Amino acid sequence: MSDGEPYEQLDPELVERRKLMRRKLLKINQLDDNEQQNSQIKELLADSGDDFWAETGIEFDYGFNIHIGNHFYANYHLTLLDTCPITIGDHCYIGPDVGFYTPVHPLSAKLRDADVELGKPITVGDSVWMGGHVTILPGVTIGSRVVVGAGSVVTKSFGDDVVIAGNPARIIRHLDDNGDVSPG
Repeated sequence: MSDGEPYEQLDPELVERRKLMRRKLLKINQLDDNEQQNSQIKELLADSGDDFWAETGIEFDYGFNIHIGNHFYANYHLTLLDTCPITIGDHCYIGPDVGFYTPVHPLSAKLRDADVELGKPITVGDSVWMGGHVTILPGVTIGSRVVVGAGSVVTKSFGDDVVIAGNPARIIRHLDDNGDVSPG
């Protein structure tokens, strides 16, 4: 599954892991102490760096495919469907109601009816800022120093130093090393 190979989404071991995570996250998301909440979330992830902060409402399937760098902030209601690895770099800021979705359902109705699923990893570079209600689809890589406009649906990969927005997301500005708009 984590390697992007087809798997049965209703495999009993995977179903049990998702149930376990739902139970744990339900309790964690009810805590009124953010530091305690974030400490417990970090324990469920594959790895996360220093200065991790997520507001209430984080959800994920497994946790073991989530890798988050240093100085991370996520606003309310972050969803990470981690069939495959989700890797987020250092100094990333995520707006409210953002979703990272690695699962891919087959186009073939026959395979979907057989509960076959696969996934593609998502990678986000350093110093990325995503506005609210952004959706990141399977297989996407976002470079470093990228700004993703609110409400964007990112369906393909983008390199460094750009502002992207829209559905589907497209480049609307190029940035220089200082984060200023590049000439031309």
